Amino acid sequence: MESKSLNQGQQFSFRELVKQILRNLGLEQVARKLRESLLGGTQSSGKSLGLSDHLSVYLQSTSLREHESLAQLRQETEQHPFGIMQTPPEEGQFIALLIQLIGAKKTLEVGVFTGYSTLAVALALPPDGKIIACDISEEDTAIARRYWQKAGVAHKIDLHLAPALSTLDRLLAEGSANTFDFAFIDADKQNYDNYYERLLQLVRPGGLIAIDNVLWAGRVADPANQEAETTAIRSLNQKIHHDSRVVISLLPIADGLTLAMKKT
Repeated sequence: MESKSLNQGQQFSFRELVKQILRNLGLEQVARKLRESLLGGTQSSGKSLGLSDHLSVYLQSTSLREHESLAQLRQETEQHPFGIMQTPPEEGQFIALLIQLIGAKKTLEVGVFTGYSTLAVALALPPDGKIIACDISEEDTAIARRYWQKAGVAHKIDLHLAPALSTLDRLLAEGSANTFDFAFIDADKQNYDNYYERLLQLVRPGGLIAIDNVLWAGRVADPANQEAETTAIRSLNQKIHHDSRVVISLLPIADGLTLAMKKT
């Protein structure tokens, strides 16, 4: 979806232009189906990578405790032309559990889309918890804002509509290093390493970084696949595997989720 030669701001403009053209031509649903077909359906908001439809239904029916606003947001986002990018509900619930396990109060999110994971985190945070959420799409985050407000957690979320690297660099310049408990990366893949390095400075010792899409529908395991996004994720996976600054686990949930805890 993103051109190799465009910077982050330009990627935003191009994506928004494509979406507007598809909307004007009435082709949004065609685009959504085409993307699902190209990705093999493995990054759908409905299930985790490798799970059969039957097992996915069972998993969700016996474990999912989804807040009403989360369920409504998920249903609306499934109709979005890029709805396949939405966080699966079992991943959102897992992230919410992590927030509570580590007692997080101050978190960062790089990549918001329509706000499902942001909402899951906000609901799990204590009343004085805060999220700095980074995205570049006013249109997609307008959907997110509606549900944040509806769920009564909008006051916990500080949305920054700007290239995420600019926001992260500004936080570092303002002295916010080692102050965040948790960070979640789910944005443009070619910048994953840049996000990881900034967030490793921003999270506190013992803090946790979660990185989404690290299995990339299985394409990272195919040496013949040298697409820019695939190679970027593959390189980061290899880097984190040998990174002595963190304790790690890569989980086959959703489209692959890496957890990296900053060492004390």
